[in-house]
Amino acid sequence: MSLSTTEQLALLTTGTAKVLSEKELAEKLALGRPLRVKLGVDPTAPDIHFGHTVALEKLRQFQLLGHQAVLIIGDFTATIGDPTGRSATRPPLTRDDVLINAETYTAQAFKILDREKTEVVYNGDWFRKMTYEEVLKLNGRVTLQQMLQREDFRSRLNDAQEVRLHELQYPIMQGWDSVVVRADVEIGGTDQLFNILVGRDLQKEEGQPQQVVMLMPLLEGLDGVKKMSKSYGNYVGVNDTPQEMYGKLMSISDGLMDRYYQLLLGEKRDAESHPMEAKKSLAQKLTARYHDDAAALAAREDWDLRFSKKNLTEADLPEISLAALPDDRSVLAITAFAFLAAFSLEKSNGELRKQFITSGSVQLNGEKLLDPNAIVTLAAGDVIKLSKKHAVRIVE
Repeated sequence: MSLSTTEQLALLTTGTAKVLSEKELAEKLALGRPLRVKLGVDPTAPDIHFGHTVALEKLRQFQLLGHQAVLIIGDFTATIGDPTGRSATRPPLTRDDVLINAETYTAQAFKILDREKTEVVYNGDWFRKMTYEEVLKLNGRVTLQQMLQREDFRSRLNDAQEVRLHELQYPIMQGWDSVVVRADVEIGGTDQLFNILVGRDLQKEEGQPQQVVMLMPLLEGLDGVKKMSKSYGNYVGVNDTPQEMYGKLMSISDGLMDRYYQLLLGEKRDAESHPMEAKKSLAQKLTARYHDDAAALAAREDWDLRFSKKNLTEADLPEISLAALPDDRSVLAITAFAFLAAFSLEKSNGELRKQFITSGSVQLNGEKLLDPNAIVTLAAGDVIKLSKKHAVRIVE
């Protein structure tokens, strides 16, 4: 993709939360050489969700413009854990744990990035070679006062919560990564500002040009309120099945659509399109990106069959055999069993009663089951609808 400096700048800054500074970025783009664009990831878990892909999508933009993507796998820093935004010390991970996570993490990242054009480095390659003397010299470049400018450290100290000394090392190590790879630009979430600025300081001391700080907004989850996180249950996983991915995306509010279009696709939705059609298009495009066009189309058709046409009898649903059903055939027991058996989702009895059963979400062959204690008779071919996104079929 060949664009002028002005065109590149406009494209690359779209969707960002902050760039420090656009003037510096324009100057670097005007150099006429591929910029080295850094994104560091700590594989503390084996899977990534769409919230993680926001920064990866921006890195992909740079890549499409001919710049060099540098993906740093924090096999060393992940064993410490990024303290950013934490109210307590992270539990430590072993290097073996991290390397196992890194395999699946990078495989998923390369659903977005061009593997052949991505420079992948592990920061353990340089940190594990450092002598204690070198570590002390590196620490000597940063003051305790600087570290305590971080809101999370300061808040924990004010609340009489412990801050371990190794956590103070994290921003220094992230900054040193930038020196080692000679980054021109570093991409991170808005919570990474302090760490990336440390990198600029260390680069200046090393006589290197300072990296541009490019901060991406944190993506709201499916609830539209909290940031996307597995712990909140409001996430879309990159490795979700096409049907899961499409169905989850169809659950977002109309108000969240524009944000998802911009941050996950890098485009604006068609303002003239009906909101439902725009949402289907968003879900189909994203499902195709992480699977393929055929799988995305099949997911859309399946969703239409289930929900637009209200025809669950022909839909491809998870199946539960009659023999596997619990002896207790009350609506509450069957609903709890179906959620756990078909979707690995454990719901409390109170949640089932309030959010699903008494609200009318649970239906047997289209008839609402409103009494949690009612006993139901089930037969092969019956369809139990548990919620807007979950339904199962009973088989022999």
